[in-house]
Amino acid sequence: MANRIFIKLLVGFWLCSSLTIGAVALLPLIQQKHDQAPLPSNLQKILIKAGKKLQKNPDLLKPENVRRLSKLKRFNPRFVLFIANEDGRILNRRHFSRDLRRFMLMAEDAQKPIRHQFRERVFFGPYQIEVQNRTYSLYGSLENRHPRPWFFWFTEYKLLTLSLAILLSGLLCSVLAWHLGRPLKQLKRSADKLAQGELSSRVDDSTLKRSDEIGQLARAFNSMANAIEQMVNQQQRLIGDISHELRTPLTRLQLALAVAHKKGQQTKETERIGYEAEQLEALIQELLTLSRVSNQSMQQKQSLSLNQCLAQMISDVEFEAEQEQKQVVVDIDGAIKVEVVPNLLCRAVENILRNALRYAETTIRIRALRYKSGVQLTIEDDGSGIEQSELENIFQPFYRPDSARDRNSGGCGLGLAISQAAIAAHQGEIKAENIEPHGLKVTIVLPRKMG
Repeated sequence: MANRIFIKLLVGFWLCSSLTIGAVALLPLIQQKHDQAPLPSNLQKILIKAGKKLQKNPDLLKPENVRRLSKLKRFNPRFVLFIANEDGRILNRRHFSRDLRRFMLMAEDAQKPIRHQFRERVFFGPYQIEVQNRTYSLYGSLENRHPRPWFFWFTEYKLLTLSLAILLSGLLCSVLAWHLGRPLKQLKRSADKLAQGELSSRVDDSTLKRSDEIGQLARAFNSMANAIEQMVNQQQRLIGDISHELRTPLTRLQLALAVAHKKGQQTKETERIGYEAEQLEALIQELLTLSRVSNQSMQQKQSLSLNQCLAQMISDVEFEAEQEQKQVVVDIDGAIKVEVVPNLLCRAVENILRNALRYAETTIRIRALRYKSGVQLTIEDDGSGIEQSELENIFQPFYRPDSARDRNSGGCGLGLAISQAAIAAHQGEIKAENIEPHGLKVTIVLPRKMG
């Protein structure tokens, strides 16, 4: 129960708010306790001595003499005496600070002698004396040479204190948000990698060890990823196994047709059977290729020039284009290097190039340029293009658009799927888009180095 994320959020934000509010609210109480205290004996003795002097010399309280009684250096060179009559009026000073008036009100509320520390001076009193049947109250003041605690600075600058409290609250909440957000980001990264075909992606151990809902979600995610990886691998193995098994009866069928041809038993029906057998063999070969590409190990990767990697394959396509009165325009910088499995990348690009060659009217363009931390390779043709709604699906196995571009091509719908699987094995991306006024552009983005 204590590990539930709801409890963590509740307790975290509650503690954060409580600590901030408590710290701000306690400062005035701490300051009042520090500043205001009972009158200590050493300050009381100063007032007593001043009172005795006034009682022995009543003439000092006469109007012409009383104003000279502000400072009594005999007691303390920093001591200032204030004499108030029964009405609370200060007799020995015409002008006095607002702090003195505040202190007199505090002492009246306390109903006993006290000491209070202001920013620059300490006030203390009152000490009452009787002189000629009149009551006088004596107050004293000393310079405050003892600095107040540093945290009292906050009580003097309330707006700045409020800003700092908001900042502190934000920092504490940020720590809590980071504590909760970091594993969620890790989960998102793992989910994104899994969605991109990286079936080995898993959540890290630190997130798995959490005992709250995030940890439970991470363990459920890893279980799901394990099941998906196992299911996909079994499916790919099944495709490969079925393709291999189909080759045996297909070989027998082709052998029987060859024997029939030798015996002169060649008819339209046997020719049709031979044609369909060839189509079936091509389909099986494509299925085997797709299975191998999907399970291709990255151990044979090499760092080499992109131009060098694709040169022979592009030369073959250029030769075929010449026979069809078409042109292949190549713009690949020889300085661009990539880390690839050469035959795998060549097969991916070749499938796209041959697809472009089949539908181009006059020109196919292939160009490469450095793209952020990788390389961008584009293949364009000036054919009829593909319906916008079908662009995202053309890389799916056996998918054939309803448009005239692919409907009558005679293909089995695996060429672009093989290209997509090969690019995914290189941790790259592939997408298709129509170009104006007509044609199709396929973009491949490859990282310079594979992780």
